[in-house]
Amino acid sequence: MKNVKKFRLIAMIASILLPILFVFGFIGFHSNELVIRPIHYIISVVFFITFSLFLTCIFLLFKNRKEKKEKLSKVKKIVFVVFLSLEILGSSTFLILLYSPIRVFREWLISSAMATMSHKYLATWFYSEEEINKVLEANQLIEQNEDTDLDSIQFNGNFNKDHYENEYERDIFTLENVNDPYKIIPITEKNFKGYLAVIYDPARISVAVTKHLNATGQYVTEMAADNHALFAINGGGFLDQNKKGTGGIPDGVLIRNGKVLSDKPYNTSGGVIGFTKDNKLILGKMNAKQALSKGVRDAVSFRPFLIVNGKKSFTKGNGGWGYAPRTAIGQRKDGIVLMLVVDGRTVQNPGATLVDLMNILYNYGAYNATNLDGGTSSVMVLPKEEAKKYITEKEMKTRCKKDYCYINDIVNGSGAHVTRPVVSSFILK
Repeated sequence: MKNVKKFRLIAMIASILLPILFVFGFIGFHSNELVIRPIHYIISVVFFITFSLFLTCIFLLFKNRKEKKEKLSKVKKIVFVVFLSLEILGSSTFLILLYSPIRVFREWLISSAMATMSHKYLATWFYSEEEINKVLEANQLIEQNEDTDLDSIQFNGNFNKDHYENEYERDIFTLENVNDPYKIIPITEKNFKGYLAVIYDPARISVAVTKHLNATGQYVTEMAADNHALFAINGGGFLDQNKKGTGGIPDGVLIRNGKVLSDKPYNTSGGVIGFTKDNKLILGKMNAKQALSKGVRDAVSFRPFLIVNGKKSFTKGNGGWGYAPRTAIGQRKDGIVLMLVVDGRTVQNPGATLVDLMNILYNYGAYNATNLDGGTSSVMVLPKEEAKKYITEKEMKTRCKKDYCYINDIVNGSGAHVTRPVVSSFILK
């Protein structure tokens, strides 16, 4: 009887270990980062030993099936069967999502993870560099290679219309008060929710920067309070030194009120995103000196450009950045500025793709538009009194600081509903 109990115990332990070893062994065939090569060899050996023990014990139990033995209680049997079934189901689902011929989940995971600053491991743990590059090649955005046509931006100041060309124009020009400096339009799509802010006078838009430039960033609520802003969104990118994400060191060009605060090379898609002294949004691959020569007064840097001179960027797949919280800015030919923030990283709202952003801004008439820093940085901020129109008293307890609140629901890479300090923002005064 003792031998039978021993064989049964070994078989049960082996049956629990086998799915785990199989998962890690399978991952090891596709990437050497989570399961490095020496560990992969060890897992393979342990798997075959465990599998052999399992088969041997099953054979011996079958051989000794007539021997009188102590049986497991009904409760223990049910618990074991349920646990093992859930383990096998979970392991199978996990591997099917990651490696099945149906590539939807794989493309979402790789393109989303590789677009982040600190969560690329979610792709590199499970996929080889070759597979990652293959997915990124199939999902990318190719910008229009044109200089911004500033002459096509003509301010008319006439926001009272009797006829609207479409529903989007009706949203923009239907105002409760013609003197309102901005209007916020809720956006609801299949995979995300967000807000589109319509700014009627771009002369009132400027760039705000952290008080601790080149050290640490500030929350956008703090920047808004420091500058007595009516409205704010997050702005350009920052360098993530040591993966701490403190948001203090700007990436690329940063200009405020005609003063150059950063002029780092930006050798990637996108580039300078700024407003000229004529209050026109300019997008271009240029350094700070070139930007100043074009009359730029305020600028940040990020990527990629979505619409240039009324032409959408060419996209393959989801645009290459997956689904995530996003921030974007654009300008119509009549000078009206559009600022878009969308939420993501929840089961109900995974987020927007670059294609989603581009289509929304294009529908609302953007002539030039670009993506801004996204993810945990994406916030739309209002003074507390105005924010009450969009969030509850309960939400204000976690979303407000210095009498300013962000009205969208931010979720970071760990699933917490928090934002982070950033290096710059666009504000309305």
